[in-house]
Amino acid sequence: MAREIHPQETSRAAAFELWMKAPNPMVTFFKTLDVTNLIRISKKRGFKFNMLLDYCIGKAAVGIKEFYLLPVGDKLMQYDTIAVNTIVKNKDGEVSSCDILFTDDLAQFSCEYLQSTAQVAQTAQDRDLSDDSMVIGTSAIVATELDGAVGMNSGIFNNPFIIWGKYRKRSFRYELPISFQFHHTQMDGAHAGQFLENLQNEIKKLK
Repeated sequence: MAREIHPQETSRAAAFELWMKAPNPMVTFFKTLDVTNLIRISKKRGFKFNMLLDYCIGKAAVGIKEFYLLPVGDKLMQYDTIAVNTIVKNKDGEVSSCDILFTDDLAQFSCEYLQSTAQVAQTAQDRDLSDDSMVIGTSAIVATELDGAVGMNSGIFNNPFIIWGKYRKRSFRYELPISFQFHHTQMDGAHAGQFLENLQNEIKKLK
């Protein structure tokens, strides 16, 4: 469920005044993650790597209250749930968007991921949960290694967004550079830094 909330009732009051009408309110961080554990789990248990990373993204975000707030138009909206978006290659050879509601149950999240992405691929119709959930966008550009990617401010979509390419093998470890873009009204650098730290921790401790 989404509802409009008065900025003065939140910790983002000052940020709302400063950044809602800024010409470029988006900020991008770059970080290299150690995804060795996800590679091992993927191979051992047959889970898709991108699904595992999406799960960890959701798990890292749910503990940070700023992720439940999002500027939409000229309003500040508060959500009860978080979803993770993934890009799917559809039957027409184009890309479609698929939102997956986050749940702490990995098996359930994986099942929802597989069913929803398969349906979107077959129908070429986007699955949009943004009316009820704060959606974290993701895009996996697996055809190449990326050192980083900078998004843009569309003026329409203010959702946080994560981009990654192919993971890299470094000795006995696997590394994945990612970029994380967020709207400054939604969170500050400290919140984004905490999220990225949470994400690395969730990746390492996943079983």
